[in-house]
Amino acid sequence: MNKTLITLAAATLFSHTVLAATELPDKQAELPAHPKTEKSDHLVPRDLSTIPNTPFGEKVKQGYSLFVNSQTMRGKYVANEQNCVNCHMQAGMKADSAPLWGAYMAYPAYRKKNDKVNTYAERIQGCFTYSMNGTPPPKDSPELVALSAYSYWLAMGGLLDKYDMQDSPIPELSDTALQLGGNDESFILPAEMMQDLPAGKRGKLAGRSFPKLDKPEQAPSIERGEIVYNSTCASCHDENGEGIKSNGVQSFPPLWGKDSFNWGAGMHRVNTAAFFIYENMPLGKSIQITKQEAWDVAAFMNSHERPQDPRFKGNLKANQEKYHNHQGYYGKTVNGKVLGEHSF
Repeated sequence: MNKTLITLAAATLFSHTVLAATELPDKQAELPAHPKTEKSDHLVPRDLSTIPNTPFGEKVKQGYSLFVNSQTMRGKYVANEQNCVNCHMQAGMKADSAPLWGAYMAYPAYRKKNDKVNTYAERIQGCFTYSMNGTPPPKDSPELVALSAYSYWLAMGGLLDKYDMQDSPIPELSDTALQLGGNDESFILPAEMMQDLPAGKRGKLAGRSFPKLDKPEQAPSIERGEIVYNSTCASCHDENGEGIKSNGVQSFPPLWGKDSFNWGAGMHRVNTAAFFIYENMPLGKSIQITKQEAWDVAAFMNSHERPQDPRFKGNLKANQEKYHNHQGYYGKTVNGKVLGEHSF
């Protein structure tokens, strides 16, 4: 397969601009969750050793490096102690952990979060605003291109192998094309895939999200969650939720406090956190707690103060009513404190 199998029209690729922090119009959307799928249906990205030693391959390698060690962007685009890999396990490859290959093939797509069609690059920019509590890399920046290239490489390699095209090299795309995403009419897949994956329907790859949990038998309990946290989570995330540092390097991420994700990130929702925790935690020992415990510890984790919602304009009640009518504690009183009132 040569490069002509995948072509992209550049004229309409980027008609959108990055929204300023004062214009973020979140529409109460949450990260999508779906029923768990069979492991045999999941894409398996190619081994990192197969990344080519070409200029395109260097972008892919840089994207991998930024993804697993996002702290190299600290002070420029990242303003907390988080790395992308903290929420997207196994370097963004793990199914049922919002893998990059699933996200890449889902965009461009409409998002309620900002009420418009987003390119893949714009989706990444949102992660920087909320999960990294930082500033989005601009369009065409080396960082945004590299992260897009890495995501594309994971997706395309996995698809080629799934369709028994293991000997086919991954076609190289332009920087503009990489930032668009794979769910567009102009993104042409090999004929063997097109019937199964027409444009507009590529965002439904098995294992693309955090698997949805049934509603708990009992309402999530902060008190029960504290017990679960202390027995299961504190050894990695510290009893104060600050994570663990080794020689000045954050080995395990903070779950609350000034260096955690902010009040606008999807993970501050109790249900989203419960889905992720049940499937992926403790690290390397997933599905070791009950579903009820996952709900409870998610409630405990998210009942603590964290950086302010970037959409906050000085009125906590107004911000809560506009953006936080969901399973979370922003603007609510916990242990005598109104969360969001003393955000960092």
